[in-house]
Amino acid sequence: MARMAGAFYFAAGLTGGFHQAFVLGRLVVNGNAAATASNITAHQSLFWLGFGAALVSPACDMVKTVLFYDLFKPVNKRLSLIAMFFGIIGCAIQAVVSVFYIAPLVIVEGGQYLGVFKVEQLQALTLMFFKLTARGIDIYLVFFGFYCVLIGYLIFRSIFLPRIIGLLMMFTGLGYSVLLHPPLAHHLYPYNLVPAALGETSLMLWLLVVGVNVQRWKQQAGAAVPLTLSQ
Repeated sequence: MARMAGAFYFAAGLTGGFHQAFVLGRLVVNGNAAATASNITAHQSLFWLGFGAALVSPACDMVKTVLFYDLFKPVNKRLSLIAMFFGIIGCAIQAVVSVFYIAPLVIVEGGQYLGVFKVEQLQALTLMFFKLTARGIDIYLVFFGFYCVLIGYLIFRSIFLPRIIGLLMMFTGLGYSVLLHPPLAHHLYPYNLVPAALGETSLMLWLLVVGVNVQRWKQQAGAAVPLTLSQ
């Protein structure tokens, strides 16, 4: 279960990173609506590939979130459930944001109903939807930040994963949470994302390569049973 969670974690990060860093980074020219629209028209295959990645990423994230709930339920069932709640909200936001992502292609492909707009206006709309996509991703990362803090705490309280990874994940969540205040996040960027590189990468690799200490996981799961029954 731990290795499966790590695999879906990796898949979500890979597809999400491809969509945001490679596709959007290549197509979107900040402050230049004409160049952005031209890039979409010239690289429609890449755009559709990015859209596919934008859909796969939250799907993989959803599976990972459910697996994490089962994995950390022995530590604290209620807290693990709350973490899953934040994770699922984040996945839903990612899925909704993909609608804004596809809008620019609809605009640049044109249509009779768009004839009332000038070319410059259509180009501006294209860039605006990309801006909305970026803001949507920021909102998702805030919820994901809360999720990381809770998962980090559960790891720290567990006896089957290294506590240092739990601390790193809590710092990861705090780094994402500063997006609640965009000016502060802009001022701290990219230093607020350094903990994410350490925390998420270490957890992902540990789950994929090592997994969890099965004996200790069963021990903690067994210790949680009497508490559950007494409640």
